[in-house]
Amino acid sequence: MTDSQNARKLDRLDLKILRALQENARISYVDLAGKVGLSTTPCMDRVKRLERTGFIQGYHASIDPLALGLSLLVFVEITLSNQSPDAFDEFRAAVDGLSYVQECHLVSGQSDYLIKLRLTDLASYRKYLGEMLLALPYVRESKSYIVMEEAKQTALLPLDLISHRFKR
Repeated sequence: MTDSQNARKLDRLDLKILRALQENARISYVDLAGKVGLSTTPCMDRVKRLERTGFIQGYHASIDPLALGLSLLVFVEITLSNQSPDAFDEFRAAVDGLSYVQECHLVSGQSDYLIKLRLTDLASYRKYLGEMLLALPYVRESKSYIVMEEAKQTALLPLDLISHRFKR
């Protein structure tokens, strides 16, 4: 079943539940049910179904990186020396083991991957770049973008963009 076919199994109540849980994953079932207009048991059943079918992948705390001293945010473009499927697989597997890498995306354009890193300072990034990133399999070139200011950051999905697809 494709993702779009799977998404069609949702209705507006499911979207209300997802929206509410995105905003506050610690909301009680009683409060969630009241917010979406259901009684508690059907609301719980819907949440469990959303978990079981993979729409809800987990519940996470939003932690302030600055409070932990992780004040440096860096995006790194990586270009590989080899464009074979094996090279991409090896690179992805190696990146998966790097704890400072928050995200890694295969992208279109002049580079192959865009990596998001969180570190304490520029000196730690310089060391990490030299010892870890540039040592990854097939890395030919890197280009770093040091974030000067985080203008917007959110993990919330834009559910309003898809709400018109679902029945009432």
